[in-house]
Amino acid sequence: MASISKLSVRGVRSFSPEGDEQVIAFGYPLTIIVGQNGCGKTTIIESLKYAVTGALPPAAGTKSSGQAFVHDPKSFGASNVKANVKLRFNNRAGNSMVVIRSMEVTQKKTTLAFKALDGILRTMDETTGKRVAMSHKCGELDRQIPQLMGVSKAILEHVMFCHQEDSNWPLREGAELKKRFDDIFDSTRYTKALKAIQETRKKFYSNAKDLKADVA
Repeated sequence: MASISKLSVRGVRSFSPEGDEQVIAFGYPLTIIVGQNGCGKTTIIESLKYAVTGALPPAAGTKSSGQAFVHDPKSFGASNVKANVKLRFNNRAGNSMVVIRSMEVTQKKTTLAFKALDGILRTMDETTGKRVAMSHKCGELDRQIPQLMGVSKAILEHVMFCHQEDSNWPLREGAELKKRFDDIFDSTRYTKALKAIQETRKKFYSNAKDLKADVA
């Protein structure tokens, strides 16, 4: 069974981009996070969600989601800030892995520009015992990490690491609620597969009917 063991954060929200990374170790089977308002509890959940799905938290005010997620360069007089999130986890096979996601915010004349950089997936080669690091584009990691954990991206995003501002989605209107449940239970994929089977069956019977007519 997959599990998370350690999270390192730098340059995200109120976590400074300078100095040492802030490290949070998770206990098994339960970790309780407590603290005063504004100390970074929500940032931990946002960072976990970003590490495993690549999904950014909701936008804040005039800033986009990416701009608001990274530490503001203006807060310490810099033109840009580089941030990263590292997550050590055990995949569904029980092997320890580390995913590293990096991002950058640059201060333009009037706006902030957010950029997600290529990520790294690090593991241990079972045959040589040496550490192996592979660079991946963001989209590849977004697909690969949920597969390694054995949990769908929809469950990670909407259930396990759901943002507090989005936690009331079960009370939303029918169309949006149906879409969320379709994503969680992967019903769209099932519907497409069922339709393909029905079309194949129809084609098979049509061919069989033509062959019977030829034989007769």
